[in-house]
Amino acid sequence: MSQLRALLFDVDGTLADTERDGHRVAFNQAFAEAGLDWNWSVELYGKLLEVTGGKERIRHYLKTYCPELSIPSDDEIAGLHATKTKYYLELIAQGKVPLRPGVLRLIQEAREAGLRLAIATTTTMANVTNLLDKTLDPSLFEAIAAGDIVPQKKPAPDIYNYILKEMDLAPEECMAFEDSHPGLRSSTGANLTTIITVNDYTKHQDFSSAPLVLNHFGEPDLPCTVLSGKIQDLKYLDLGTIQQLHAMCV
Repeated sequence: MSQLRALLFDVDGTLADTERDGHRVAFNQAFAEAGLDWNWSVELYGKLLEVTGGKERIRHYLKTYCPELSIPSDDEIAGLHATKTKYYLELIAQGKVPLRPGVLRLIQEAREAGLRLAIATTTTMANVTNLLDKTLDPSLFEAIAAGDIVPQKKPAPDIYNYILKEMDLAPEECMAFEDSHPGLRSSTGANLTTIITVNDYTKHQDFSSAPLVLNHFGEPDLPCTVLSGKIQDLKYLDLGTIQQLHAMCV
């Protein structure tokens, strides 16, 4: 049996509730600055999240909801996305995107136990590092794979395969943490056992292939809810539970 050596984390929706009150708000601010009358409501953004990657999301929005409009050039979309990133980083700096329950506790516990930590996300590197600077410490993570570093974004497994290669690890030596069905497809496509922590946008998605699905990681004074999985009696996710699940699945 392989020993658990590393924890690999998604960012948006997993480490922090960044989507509804972070990225969505920043997109709308960027649209307004560009003089566009596009407005992504909470409900619409939930549908747009089926597409990973901000620039890809803009293209999908135009093709699906505004077919009468011509698609901007790649440079124009990149510029719009850069403006969105600027506004998102301002929200981060203002402390409006806190970590989800249990994240800080779990990461500290893993580091103290000598586990290696990494990030695998489709969001931009600036988004990741600024969130970590505000809420954690980037140096906690041995490797950070973000944005366009791989050819295909989630649900393709490229980002996880990249991390595994960078860290010289086998999938059976790791546990991944995701919040969405595309994220789960990405991690399981790289043969990684994956724990799911849902949010308001993803709680109705199909996670039947995940061995454990939680509403959040939980705290001793803020119990989590097990939505499905191999472990039922759980008040909060800790390293012992992760190691137990790893032993059951590998």
